[in-house]
Amino acid sequence: MSEVAIRAGQKSVLITGDLAAKGIATVTLDVTSQESITQCKAAVSKLTGGRLDFLVNNAGRTHTVPATDLDLDEVRTTFETNVFGIMAMCKEFISLLINARGLIINIASISAVSPYVFGSAYCASKGAVVSYSRCLRQELRPFGVRVTVVMAGTVRSNIANTIHQLVEGSLYEPIADLYLKRQVYSQTNQTMETPVFAQQVVANAMRPEMPLLLRTWLGRRDWFWCGGMSTLVWLGTILGEWILDTFAYRRFGLEKLRIHVEKMRKLQSNEKDD
Repeated sequence: MSEVAIRAGQKSVLITGDLAAKGIATVTLDVTSQESITQCKAAVSKLTGGRLDFLVNNAGRTHTVPATDLDLDEVRTTFETNVFGIMAMCKEFISLLINARGLIINIASISAVSPYVFGSAYCASKGAVVSYSRCLRQELRPFGVRVTVVMAGTVRSNIANTIHQLVEGSLYEPIADLYLKRQVYSQTNQTMETPVFAQQVVANAMRPEMPLLLRTWLGRRDWFWCGGMSTLVWLGTILGEWILDTFAYRRFGLEKLRIHVEKMRKLQSNEKDD
């Protein structure tokens, strides 16, 4: 197998010495730049003799802003990294993957199927990854290239380092404190440590190929639920959407906001009567 690590970040300012010290060839990459992707593909092809066993699409950015406060330019930036970057990488590296009958691992999120409050743009981007991967899996089956989607739960990372304030006049100002807590939710709730997450993803990738009906139990899973709260959300998708809706509504304090809104409406109504 090819010992190549593609260190992908939004702007690719990365430290690769840790991997290089272990004898792993490293290549920097900006998934939002076609030029960078093309250069990366050329470097990897040279290193591996035109083959690639695994392509892991992990680069991403968070976007925790209420749906009614979204800046669409920021939304486009999120999709550029989280969705279009994956599409560009798969397109660029497909010849190497076909040569190796390789595996594409797309890191999605449980937010793709759950109402992760204040994360509508992020959820939409991860939902797009899920749908794209589903079609990609079928289109690449004739060529022997497989696709696994990791439905990642809460995992220790730097993704929540930037804390946003609500825009002036936001509908959610009455629960601004809960909004701040929401922005670090993935790092404070059943968060799986990064090495554990990585080990589990690798272990699944290395499992043998099995017929579709046996794959979930005996072989490499096409849908790999991993990380904190992933089992809970998986169960929610089976038992009913109402479970996830109710959990999210209460967990993120929207009932508190509803009570506030009702009080304000009563006050306004009384003022009109007076």
